[in-house]
Formats: sequence, C-alpha cells, structure tokens
Amino acid sequence: MQNEPATGGAKPADREIFLSDILNSPVVRTGKKIGALADLVIVETAKIPEVKFLFVTRSFGNPSLLIPWEKVTTVASRGIVVEIEDIKPYEAEPADDAILLRDYVMDKKIIDLEENEVEIVYDIRLILRNKKFYVTDVDTGRIARLRRLGLRPLAKILYPSASERDEQMISWMYVQPLPSHISSFKGDVKLKVLKETLADIHPVDLADILEELDHDQRVMVFSSLDNEQASDTLEEIEPSIQRDIISSLNKERVVQLLNDMTPGQAADVLSVLPHADAREILEAVQPENAKKVNAILERQEEKVIHYTTQKILKFSPETTVEYVQNDYPRHARDKDVIMYVYVVDTQDALLGVIDLKELLQADDRALLQDIMVENVISLSTQSTLKEASQSFARYDFRALPVTDENNRLVGVIPYRDVMNLTHHFLE
Repeated sequence: MQNEPATGGAKPADREIFLSDILNSPVVRTGKKIGALADLVIVETAKIPEVKFLFVTRSFGNPSLLIPWEKVTTVASRGIVVEIEDIKPYEAEPADDAILLRDYVMDKKIIDLEENEVEIVYDIRLILRNKKFYVTDVDTGRIARLRRLGLRPLAKILYPSASERDEQMISWMYVQPLPSHISSFKGDVKLKVLKETLADIHPVDLADILEELDHDQRVMVFSSLDNEQASDTLEEIEPSIQRDIISSLNKERVVQLLNDMTPGQAADVLSVLPHADAREILEAVQPENAKKVNAILERQEEKVIHYTTQKILKFSPETTVEYVQNDYPRHARDKDVIMYVYVVDTQDALLGVIDLKELLQADDRALLQDIMVENVISLSTQSTLKEASQSFARYDFRALPVTDENNRLVGVIPYRDVMNLTHHFLE
C-alpha cells in the first residue's frame, strides 16, 4: 500500500483521506480503468469502523464490482489501484445489511439525544494506517462544504489552520451504531451524547474508552482529541497504554502535549518511556518546563531507602494487645510513624502489620499475631519514589514498610514524605 505524507499528529505511516476526495475516482487494474469508486462498505468494529470493500460502478451497463479492501494497493484522488487477476469473481452488489458510507452517512442530519438537529454531514474523514482503512470522524464544517463543492483551494485560504478545520469534526465514537439490515437507510445520524458535551467528557472516561480498543483504533481516537483533552486523558491512562500511544505519535505531537501539561504530569508520562526516548523528547520541550520535568524525573528515580525512618512501633508476635495499649503513649513517644504497629521476629523479618484502630478495638488478651494482617503491602530497598507514590495512590495507606531481600524490615516511609515531595514544589 503506497502512502503519502502524514498530516496532523500522526506518524508518516498514517494518511488522512476525506471521502469526498476519492469518491468517483477511477479504479484501475493493470493500468486500465475498470470503473469508478461509488462508495465504501464499512464494518462497525469496536469504536472505529473499518473499510472492508470498495463498491465500484461501471459504465455501459456492466455489473458493479465489490472489491475487498485487501486487494487495494494505492489510494489517491487521481486513481485507486487494485490488484485482482480477473474482474468476473468480483461482480456483485452490496449485501442488504452492508453499511455504505456515502449512501447512509453523507449529507445526513446529525441529531442529538434531545432530537435536535445539530449539523449536516458534509464529509467523512478516514485514516489509512498499517494497510487498514478506518473511519474516524464525520465533518460538519464549512471547510467540508467548500471541499464538497470542489473549492478546496478557497477553503485553505479562508481557513488555513488545522484547528479551524477540526472544530466541526465529530468523532465517530460519539455516533450511535447504524441500524442493522438498513437496506436503504433514510434516517438521521444520531449522537450518543449531546454535541455541546462532546468536549466535556471526563478524561477518566476517555481513558477507559481508549484502554478497551486495539492499538490502531486507540491511536485513531487519541489523534482526534485536541491538545488539552489529549493531555488530560493521557495522564489517566495506565502506563503500558501510555507507552503504546506515545510510541505511535510523532515527536512534535508528543512535545505539544507535554507543553500543555504541568511538569509533574509531563514527568509521569515521560517516565514510562525508555530513558533515551524520554531524553530526546525532553530536549524539544520548552526550556523552562524541561528543567522542571528533568528535576522531577531525577527525583522520581531516587531510592526510597533514603527517606525511611526507623522510629516506628515494632513488637514481637507474642506481645499482648494489653501491653501495647496500656503503655501506648510511652511506646509512641518520639516515633515518626504511630498509626501502625509492625510485627517482626527476632531477626526483624516483617510478619504482619496492625492498624491503630484495629489495635484499640481488639481484645486485651489477644496476641499481636492473632490480629495482625499477614499479607503486607511493602516496598523494597530498590523501590523508587515514583513507585512509592504509585503505591500510596493505589492503596491509600498512611505509611509503607520497606524490606530487604530477606524480608527484613529496614524502615518505614510515611505518606507525607513521598506525596508532599512529588511535583508540587516544582509546579
């Protein structure tokens, strides 16, 4: 499949194509025209539809052709090249339940959930990626209207910026699935949400949507977000998906996103990348931001062992609850962590932990080993401040024990000593 230069934030392997640019384009086989593109047959998979067939009409009453997308080698307005040995096997009409992009979507009204007419679909944006053809947006803007009228040069003059072009795009993920067995669909295209709220979907919800998609569809959806929404959403995505998305964007787009983030957010995103890649991207970030982000990255890699305290409540498993309760003020005096009691053996191996509330509610005659939690969430001596921060955010503990390779308790790190250090003083 031949590609042309990429647009927007996509990598060079991606190519943006508007349906109006290729409709009625000649379809060519072995250097000869065999018909003209009348429509695209799509299949709605997950959030992003995929093109499965070209619907090709022919002159002089010859039967129409239905050519599988896999047979396409080149897509351009000047011609679409297909690689088929013989025409005859492809003579067919679309099935009754086939979804024809031009016939069923172009020039339809967009209706919101309140049945209000919002816009008209003047064009449809598709992305060619990894030899697959995806539908990403419906275009309701003035630029699309001019493009449909053959006035693309005028549109570029009147609306030169990409933001003006994109402001009337509605992502396909907001469009309700088209009805099955639609035959000749004459209805309106409906939105899943009110148009006014499209840009207000919470980044957490968008992150959930992206995590459900496969790689290619995830990149398609993410690329359709504006910088602010993309930045906020990226921070909410789990690290492996972050890495997947960032590696699929070109450096310029990643830099734009990072420049829109706080230094702390940018550091979190860069920290999921290989060191060399993160440094290369950081060099292109605004110098003032880069300095702060770099300081955070270096701080995040510091080992928690340097922040631990040994001033903790530590007892043997045979100690009674009554002993700890009755003399608690003395036990807790001068301690840095007093909300947890740590249970250790004679070699200081961590056996369990007891929350202060549980201690105060326990039977006086009970032993600490009877009420302790044995499955202790802990950090290792090699854990970084970033890992500690993630653990505190995940488990909502007020302190975390740090153990060595032999499970020996070497100290405890309080919540405040990690969470009050990260990012805030640099933002």
